[in-house]
Amino acid sequence: MNRSKTVGEHQARKRFGQNFLVDNNIIEKIVSAIAPTPNQNLIEIGPGQGAITGPVLEKCPRLNVIELDRDLIPLLQKKFHQYPELHIHQGDALKTDFSQFYREGKPLRIIGNLPYNISTPLMFHLLSFSGQIRDMYFMLQKEVVTRLAAVPGDKNYGRLSIMVQYYCQVEPLFQVPPTAFRPAPKVESAIVRLLPYPEPPYPADDLQLLSRLVRACFQQRRKTMRNTLKHMLNAEQLEQLGIDLTRRPETLSVEDFVVLSNQIGALL
Repeated sequence: MNRSKTVGEHQARKRFGQNFLVDNNIIEKIVSAIAPTPNQNLIEIGPGQGAITGPVLEKCPRLNVIELDRDLIPLLQKKFHQYPELHIHQGDALKTDFSQFYREGKPLRIIGNLPYNISTPLMFHLLSFSGQIRDMYFMLQKEVVTRLAAVPGDKNYGRLSIMVQYYCQVEPLFQVPPTAFRPAPKVESAIVRLLPYPEPPYPADDLQLLSRLVRACFQQRRKTMRNTLKHMLNAEQLEQLGIDLTRRPETLSVEDFVVLSNQIGALL
């Protein structure tokens, strides 16, 4: 998560989606929610100028951080030189193999101020490591957090809601105003906690099929399930599904989608 007390040290870069966190009250609130303790396996995505990095290191001196902007690496190294167990990895979190950080008995705790332009693909990438993750704390655009936590029937409910809720319990924590950043973004932000399930409550037989089904349903969310599914199944197969085919996708729960995906898999 990003911060700059002296923003002139490093000019925020639009192409990296940088907005540096400068509000100490918000910083304390975030660190309090994360509640780091010594010897935990913490990974921070996008430390920026170290707004969250510093307070976290005070409580957990071993920390891996992933930063895309090469120019920030020397700044971080200088600022936190007294922490020998701070490991700075220059690279793209979207391409990072997070399993490299896993240690037996030390599941990952991932934190980050995710740039709005990559937040959704990055969360999908992280979910592929969900079995090795204890929890995740992210600063996101408020509307993304709303989508993550949305329930069936809500206009914000969609593919992101279903696929993240398949893997995780979603807990919106608190909002963060634009004034907490330099430069101030044009959108409201929010902090969310994601707690991966040890085992999904409703296991899918074929995760790729579930993902394909959910994607197809929400590409044209106003269509009935019959109109969406007729591209996957023939008329006879459709009638074997245990679902009211006049329903629209946004009315189906995560469990409904998993059951439907498993039924489709058995028919194909």
